[in-house]
Amino acid sequence: MAAGFRLQLTLLRRSPGELQVLFTVPLYTLVFLSVSVHTGHRDLASYAVLAPVLIALWSMALFTAGDLIGQDRADGLLETVVATPTALISPVTGRIGAVVTVSLLSFGEAWIVAEAAFGIHLVPRHPVLLVACLLLSAFAMVGTAATMACAFVLTRSARIFQNSLSFPVYLLGGVLVPVGMLPGPVQPLSRLVFLSWSSGLLRDCFAPAAVSAPTARLAAIAGLGLAGYLAAGLLMRRILRRVHALGTLDLA
Repeated sequence: MAAGFRLQLTLLRRSPGELQVLFTVPLYTLVFLSVSVHTGHRDLASYAVLAPVLIALWSMALFTAGDLIGQDRADGLLETVVATPTALISPVTGRIGAVVTVSLLSFGEAWIVAEAAFGIHLVPRHPVLLVACLLLSAFAMVGTAATMACAFVLTRSARIFQNSLSFPVYLLGGVLVPVGMLPGPVQPLSRLVFLSWSSGLLRDCFAPAAVSAPTARLAAIAGLGLAGYLAAGLLMRRILRRVHALGTLDLA
């Protein structure tokens, strides 16, 4: 896992285009803040600042999960990696973790845009809880994306799945619109998406009122993330057994 982390950091330095999502964060922040400011809802600035951050984190994790499998297959490396004694899920998780770690820079980008373009200075009222939530959200992001990577081993091209999984997760995760405003039948489903817990808790960290049930909400994020890691490990083993039996690892 550590080797995968270091490898991905090296690849990012050599291919800065892989970080293109970070270039869209200021644009998303400008759009969302413009809507909140010009409609007279400056109190919703935290929504507009946090939404691009969560979008960047999930987008980078999801696209990396698919691209690294597809690229390794195209380069003829996937079979070699699978043949090593280490389980494939370990380097995959490390590589996704490197991208998610770098993506945390998006939080600073959105914060700077709010300050420089709109004069909005967001002060976290619960800074320790904010840091804890961000770190646990990154942890859950990696675990969930690793589960997606398992499915990408079975497909020749992951791009269609990457595109189709982005916006449903943003919606169910309450990234911009709170979960409480979603249709009633959808709300229980959204609670299975860790982003619904992360987005709500992150916004509450900027509210002056005391945060309700912070420990339980952090536990929900950690639990869903851990479930992703466990599912990824089990699925990867089963999928690799299948492609080994069929001899289709390099073909999908």
